[in-house]
Amino acid sequence: MRSRAWRLLTAAFALMAASLPALAADTPVDLELVLAVDVSRSMDMDEQALQRNGYVAAFRHKDVIEAISSGPRGRIAVSYVEWAGPAFQTTLVPWTLIDGEASANAFADRLAKAPISREHGTSISSGLIYVGPSFEGNGIESQRRVIDVSGDGPNNMGVPVELARDPLIASGVTINGLPIMIKRPGGFASIENLDVYYEDCVIGGTGAFLVAVTDIQKLASAIRRKLVLEIAAWPAHIEPFPVGSIQSDWDKKARLVYSGALPYRQSRATLAGSALGASEVRSGARIDCMIGEKLREQWMRE
Repeated sequence: MRSRAWRLLTAAFALMAASLPALAADTPVDLELVLAVDVSRSMDMDEQALQRNGYVAAFRHKDVIEAISSGPRGRIAVSYVEWAGPAFQTTLVPWTLIDGEASANAFADRLAKAPISREHGTSISSGLIYVGPSFEGNGIESQRRVIDVSGDGPNNMGVPVELARDPLIASGVTINGLPIMIKRPGGFASIENLDVYYEDCVIGGTGAFLVAVTDIQKLASAIRRKLVLEIAAWPAHIEPFPVGSIQSDWDKKARLVYSGALPYRQSRATLAGSALGASEVRSGARIDCMIGEKLREQWMRE
């Protein structure tokens, strides 16, 4: 009797399991990309509009669409996040699959319709802490996870930027940078060598790179070309070109970046190997990664 009851119970559980919907497998893509965009008040409204329009135009451009389609799976996943001070991070466009012109244009349309925020403070670290967990449980699977940070100043609020960056790099995330250097430095919100700050303090991971924008008219093309590099995974093979040798042509081999930009620079952490300890990376830094916090503290005392 007990044996028969057990068989009936087992059969009942099997029937219940068969009737339950199967757990959906994560969707495989070539790249999971978070666009983490600075909307602090150190940027003028017209500059923020150009920045937003640059991302909108990029996802409509054939070069970006072709880069997406050329991958092994022919699709990527993208989310668009805005950040400012420690209290402001918002996901403007959540994880979206892009696999061709139609979905790329739909992403661009959604981004174009969203209002542009302007908030106080510059906390790159809070932005990184906010976007890091978004890679988990998003229903997407890939071999490459990238955070693309754009901004016009150093971290000056929240936890030190390295404390937010290093765990992400250790988990396999690559952080790239788009430092915007189109204004004369002034106050605590901006510094002269922001590109060096981004290289030593912000970017890192396998193939990490930055493109520094020095001309507002080049911002849109810089965004587009940087996206192509990230999507096509070319940056890991880029070799730097000498300082001062600014080029006007877009090199398909990605050895040169673009007119109006400072030369490509690869993360020291990447050059030394992704297993290099954070303290070893910091020992070779050319800039104080707390410079933004120190400038803000000095400004508050004056």
